[in-house]
Amino acid sequence: MSAEAADREAVSGSRPNTPPQTSWFEFILDPSLIEQHLEKANPDPSAVHLVIQFLEQASKPSVNEQNQVQPPVDNRRNRTLKLLALKVAAHLRWDLDVLEKGLTTPVLNMLLNELLCVIRDSDHLKMWSMVYCMPCLQPLLNVPPQCGPRLTVLILDLQLKEQATDSIMVLEGALNIKKDFYVHTLRTLDLLAADPSAANGETESSTAGLRISADELHCQVRYDLGGIYFQQGCSDPSAYVKAQEHFRKTRELLAKLNSEPLHCHLDEKRLAGYWTACRALTGSSDPSDSQLTPYGLINNLIRTHNYQALIEAFIKDNVTRTLPNSFRHSVQLELSHRVQQGDKALEEVCHKLCICNAVRDALEGQVLSMRFQQLLLRPSKRTIAFLLEVCLRSLDKEHTSEASRRKMALFLKSLCERLEEVPLAYMVSSHKLFMELLQDEEKKTLLDQMRKRSATVNLSAKPLPSFYDIPASASVNVGQLEQQLILSLDTRQIRQILIELHGMAERAFWRVNSKWEVPANYINVILAIKDNLTRDLVYILMAKGLHCVTIKDFAHGRQLFSACLELVTEFSPKLRQVMLNETLLLEVRAHEAAAAEGNAERPPPDLVSRVRGYLEMRIHGKTSSAHPLQVVGEECVAFMLNWRENDYLTLQAPQSLVNNNPYIKLGQLLASTCKELPGPKESRRTAKELWDTVVQICSVSSQHKRASDGRVSLIKQREASLGVLPRSKFITFVKKLREPLVLTTLISLFVRLHSIVRDDIVNEVTAEHLSIWPTSLSNMQSVDVEAVVVTMKELVTYALSLNPNNQSWLITQADIYFAVTNQYSAAMHHYLQAGTVCSDYFTKPPHMACVAVLCQFLREVDYMTAFKALQEQNSHDAMDSFYDYIWDVTILEYLTHIHHKRGEIEKRQVAIKAIGQTELNSSNPEEVLQLAAQKRKKKFLQAMAKLYF
Repeated sequence: MSAEAADREAVSGSRPNTPPQTSWFEFILDPSLIEQHLEKANPDPSAVHLVIQFLEQASKPSVNEQNQVQPPVDNRRNRTLKLLALKVAAHLRWDLDVLEKGLTTPVLNMLLNELLCVIRDSDHLKMWSMVYCMPCLQPLLNVPPQCGPRLTVLILDLQLKEQATDSIMVLEGALNIKKDFYVHTLRTLDLLAADPSAANGETESSTAGLRISADELHCQVRYDLGGIYFQQGCSDPSAYVKAQEHFRKTRELLAKLNSEPLHCHLDEKRLAGYWTACRALTGSSDPSDSQLTPYGLINNLIRTHNYQALIEAFIKDNVTRTLPNSFRHSVQLELSHRVQQGDKALEEVCHKLCICNAVRDALEGQVLSMRFQQLLLRPSKRTIAFLLEVCLRSLDKEHTSEASRRKMALFLKSLCERLEEVPLAYMVSSHKLFMELLQDEEKKTLLDQMRKRSATVNLSAKPLPSFYDIPASASVNVGQLEQQLILSLDTRQIRQILIELHGMAERAFWRVNSKWEVPANYINVILAIKDNLTRDLVYILMAKGLHCVTIKDFAHGRQLFSACLELVTEFSPKLRQVMLNETLLLEVRAHEAAAAEGNAERPPPDLVSRVRGYLEMRIHGKTSSAHPLQVVGEECVAFMLNWRENDYLTLQAPQSLVNNNPYIKLGQLLASTCKELPGPKESRRTAKELWDTVVQICSVSSQHKRASDGRVSLIKQREASLGVLPRSKFITFVKKLREPLVLTTLISLFVRLHSIVRDDIVNEVTAEHLSIWPTSLSNMQSVDVEAVVVTMKELVTYALSLNPNNQSWLITQADIYFAVTNQYSAAMHHYLQAGTVCSDYFTKPPHMACVAVLCQFLREVDYMTAFKALQEQNSHDAMDSFYDYIWDVTILEYLTHIHHKRGEIEKRQVAIKAIGQTELNSSNPEEVLQLAAQKRKKKFLQAMAKLYF
């Protein structure tokens, strides 16, 4: 017994219930053991682990007598291991899904390479070449961090794009294979081991192997190609057409295959989803479909603007209940969004869909939506008529359950109770469905209630044009009125409800809803209003308006604020100023929200003038409790910066205002710096002022403290900021900015500040306009390093949330991940994204001199490739511009040789000058040479970033 086996047996002796694990070398000693092992219920090691072990052992390099690493030896042992790996894959019936999940990409490629080596038939070779290409479509390139992430971008330029394109080409070519074929099994691989020539004919030309039909192959390939083209459709819409064609053929082949396919692995539900999505995206229909799926029908009706048919489909679905409620409500929300965007023709369609969904909710016992409840506040006769029609058509008389009928009865009963206008309530109670579903006692009770309400309605009351002269309507239950008060956004109705409530009870109705909130410095002024009705009305109008602004319902917010302003103007100058300020803030936010959604229209001059007026407003004496919130001034400054009103901030703002308002000061410094950036000479004076201001914001006060033992320690008070603003408020202000040049300037400032406080010349973070900032700090000890790092990261992340395709910001973010947080995967992602965005998917060709420079990055310099690349250079190109990045003296000496040979005297002098640099002297200590190489690597990668990004 071997020592390893004895050790294993000794260990297993202490755990008799655990069978010993079979080692990989035992399968070499006994070839018949592999089949017995794989037939076990839970073999240990598993099949995929055996593949990994066999191929790892077969690919181990050897070491010669000179202690040099050599490629794996081609001997009997290694060939047996490779054959064993193929046997395990054959046992798994060559299931690529299982292999991809259990094996890493390099091991899977090695396995498929070995399979290609034992196949001779050309058609079979094409088929397995296709299989080999599938993993290449999702490559995982693992490059050691020390190679530099920007180098990876160059590598992927050559590998990722070419592999994907070639792999797709191979998959397309596989569709030309028209005949069935047979692949290796355990038996045929045994024959192959015994006699390769004999086994070759039996396994690849007869029925001895595992049969795969051409239809199964085409079905799988078309499904995969369809998925690939569908993903490409994001950047190339024509790819959706290709995807749809492949999915169509996939569906045909699936229908053609009588029994369940053995080797075709696809998700039929996903296929159906792909198919529906492709037809929606391409706007085409399939003549082979006898009818559309319910989802496809709805999407088709929306796409063709057939809204009447859409409503009919929703009513019919109330009976069949095929579509999920979530999907129905999402359709309603989508059309409501179009109405908000200005498509008023869809308003009635939205109302009808809302009614259809409410009836469906009622039939399923769900809570009725808020939109439907708002619709019932002031419905028309036409609305109620349509609602009753939907109720009637939503019940199938023959198949409706008793539970559904009872739910519909409760819905109609509730409808009668909620309708304020008695004629509309009578309209419901007289409908045949109401008479049929409700019990006699219920009908009698409701009719009595409606007669009482009818007797108290003042039909002669007419609203007057003034906001104050709104008459009260019929008296109803206090709880119902409070519910309407919570839901209503109509200013006249809100006042009318409050008048009725105050006539019924003496309470503070501004407390009805705990979610009605106004700023703390407004509350005391509002609650000081002596008239209870006016106090409630002011509070509720303001709270509802603020909520509308928060949810970006600016139209209702304007109406509520306007009514509140009209109300307070006659008795409170303080509250009038408050409402003017809040109205201004609403207009600023409304314009900023429109800009964020793509509206590039500049703000009207009146709004800009009002913003200037607010910024120049001075409050004399002691600040009142109704002083406008600081956020108004903050957002006004951000508004001016975002719309490049730089002339006002830099030239027209009074100096006293700049000195007393920190946001104005920041705005002026940012505007001045940005205004001079595009010029021929970048301003350093204004940049220095901005630098000093921001450094102070990121600085903390320090004090010395003497301990009991007499030692003196330095204590930094992180919360005590030395700047014009605390850092938290500075971040809040910055996140209101969206002008790219302003954000780029701030990012540049923090990148420079970070590089100074970190002091790492090798792993620096890059950004634009770094040259305008100082290169040192006079009092570095007071700077909060952690605050600088956090602010820099927050700032770049926020900027990318506004524009994820900004090349400068992407590279800065990638540098932060790479050099600051050591998140190499995230760094790779952002470098690739920057390369994709800014090099048109890596179509810019690299300079050939790059090859020679890159050859130095290898552990052992590849002189052969470097010399060949330099020989191919055109003598008229700018190859000498790359000499500053070469640190290998041998390559530089070769350059002097080829320039001398070509008669290129000036370029030869450049190469000689590069050789003569003292830091490249071979007699220097190793540390000096390494530092010289590091500096040149960094400069080269930065140059490549500029070329590609």
